[in-house]
Amino acid sequence: MRTRNQIVTKGLVATLTAGLFMACQNNKTAGTAPAANTASTAVATNGGFKIAYVDLDSLEAHFEYFKEKRAELEKKQQSMENTLQGKARGLQNEFENLQRNASGMTQEQGETAQRSILAKKQQLEQEAQQMRTTYSEQEAKFNDELQTRLDGFLESFNKDKRFAYIFSYRKGVSNILWKDSNYDITAEVIKGMNAAGTAK
Repeated sequence: MRTRNQIVTKGLVATLTAGLFMACQNNKTAGTAPAANTASTAVATNGGFKIAYVDLDSLEAHFEYFKEKRAELEKKQQSMENTLQGKARGLQNEFENLQRNASGMTQEQGETAQRSILAKKQQLEQEAQQMRTTYSEQEAKFNDELQTRLDGFLESFNKDKRFAYIFSYRKGVSNILWKDSNYDITAEVIKGMNAAGTAK
C-alpha cells in the first residue's frame, strides 16, 4: 500500500514538474515575440484574437454628426428650461399680486383667485413633466441612432474580419481597466464616420 502511494505521489510530482517546465518554455517564447506597432496589427497573445477599442470620449469630441445633434438637443433643453422658468415667474408674480390685493377682496374672490393659481401651478407641473418626457425620448432616440451608425460603420470597417473583438472605452465608466494604445482604432473610426457623414 505504501509503495502504491509513493508511486502515485512521484507521478504527481513528475506531472507538475513537466507542466511547470512547459509553462516556462511558453513564457520564454512569448517574451521574444515582437511588439505590435499599429492597431491593425495588434494581436492579443492568449488565443491569437485580434482586438481593438474605440475611445467614446474622443469619438464624441470629434465626430461632427454627434456634435451637431448634441448641440441641437442642448438648444432644445435650454429653450424648454427658459419657457418653464418664464411661466414659473409669471405664476409667482400672480401669487404676489394676490397677496398685495387680498385686503381689498371678499373672501369668495380671494378663494377663487387662490384656486385659479393652484390650477395654473398644477398645469405648469404637468407641462414641465411632459416637456421633460419628450426631451428624454428625443435624447434616447439620438443615442439609439448614434449606436446604430457606429455599429453599421464598424461592421463595414471590419468586413475583412481583421478584429475578433472591438471594445468601447470611456474613462471612469469602462469595464476595461487598462488599455494599450497600440489597439486604439478611434482615429480611424472618427475619420471614416466623418467621411461617411459628409458623403450623405
